[in-house]
Amino acid sequence: MSLENFTGGRYPLLKNCFDELVATDGSARPPASAIARFIAKHGDLELCKRQLQLNQTISDMGVCFTLYADGANIDRAWPLDVIPRTIPSSEWQRTSAGLKQRLAALNLFIDDLYNEQKILKQGIVPAELILDSKNFLAPCQGVSPIHGVWANICGTDLVRDEHGQFLVLEDNLRVPSGVSYMLENRTVMKRVFPELFADSTIVPVDDYPAQLWQMLASLSPRGEHVPPCIVVLTPGIYNSAYFEHSFLAQQMGVELAENHDLFVEDDRVWLKTLRGKRQVDVIYRRIDDIFIDPQAFRPDSVLGIPGLIAVWRKGLVAIANAPGSGVADDKVIYSFVPKIIQYYLGEEPLLQNVETYLCQDPLQRSFVLANLDKLVVKPANESGGYGILIGPRASQSERDEMAMAIKTNPRNFIAQPTLNLSTAPTLCEGMLEPRHLDLRPFILQGADLYCSTGGLSRVALTRGSLVVNSSQGGGSKDTWIINDEG
Repeated sequence: MSLENFTGGRYPLLKNCFDELVATDGSARPPASAIARFIAKHGDLELCKRQLQLNQTISDMGVCFTLYADGANIDRAWPLDVIPRTIPSSEWQRTSAGLKQRLAALNLFIDDLYNEQKILKQGIVPAELILDSKNFLAPCQGVSPIHGVWANICGTDLVRDEHGQFLVLEDNLRVPSGVSYMLENRTVMKRVFPELFADSTIVPVDDYPAQLWQMLASLSPRGEHVPPCIVVLTPGIYNSAYFEHSFLAQQMGVELAENHDLFVEDDRVWLKTLRGKRQVDVIYRRIDDIFIDPQAFRPDSVLGIPGLIAVWRKGLVAIANAPGSGVADDKVIYSFVPKIIQYYLGEEPLLQNVETYLCQDPLQRSFVLANLDKLVVKPANESGGYGILIGPRASQSERDEMAMAIKTNPRNFIAQPTLNLSTAPTLCEGMLEPRHLDLRPFILQGADLYCSTGGLSRVALTRGSLVVNSSQGGGSKDTWIINDEG
């Protein structure tokens, strides 16, 4: 079925970009056949009606996120595009295996860094990159959490290149967010497009909360024979991800707690309840490492629990993700992940990195400074799309400012080629237009490994933009893994 048949030839495939739904000849890719039939039958006007219905459903459900702007917290309805992104399940199985491989190796890496440091002693990863990193936390040395796993929840950002190959853009190992929107996107789309779900073999995503609970329960210091007390630790209602914190606690049937709901006594962490105190086994923390215990890290933190790290070090409470996980959540360390996989697992990476230049290296730094108009430059430890320079679209003054920042602190920057991110048809002012997007799957590791079915597809709603983050004006799409294996 040709896309031109039901858009009047108005959908412009972008040069040198892989489109997720549309092949180069204008036909719908096989996983997108159901949405193609719907558009062919009903046209753009019906799509606009469904988008309005979708927007109203999101508003009624209270699905929102918070933007920080001009010193104010602004709650906005979650932006979801009416056209889904489709991926065949045969391809996703290979991708999922690569994501699990990656997290398993990264956890072995973190455990080694805080204990024997074999990979540093053998020079596979330069020791100064770790020991001088602000994310290498001294209070975590000598600890090995249960199962040897530090990063229990990982959100890995994937992009496709112009050939349609998935590449890893970065790993998020501290407090990755977005999974609630993946789940809510599916709930909304099923309400708005019941006929499409009847007409497709779309693999469900709704097992994630159960998988998350099971993973967290596997961390309990009191073992599987004692029902675990699990809490989601949130900084509170003014945090941009508070919707997700409360959503996941509700979905798992566990307590949502702030620091004043918890306290340390007799080498245990306790939850205050109407029936008295209750011992806490597992804390799913959504607070940055350095704020979770003022006795161990920042003494001025008003978000943490005094004495928590001492209890964790004794193995009497589990924290997910474990403090110190961020040592591997660094865009400089990212460039070494293929070597890390080979070192710890003896395997070749199933997923490739984007080519990356380290500004700390003098030769690579010289290349970056000479080619700022062609590269994307990223700070090593920022998130949310902040601090990024997209060279081809930056002004000369912006490139000059970045050059000075690189020369001042080269360790803090990496550079990558400007990729032609894949596109997908997106409803923009009543028309289908290509918009760039990425994908954030969620991988869990406790006693076992699990990868979500698809993930959160984030889409740049501005024509030509490569920035997909919601904090930077991006939107989202429901991600359909289509069973193509009979």
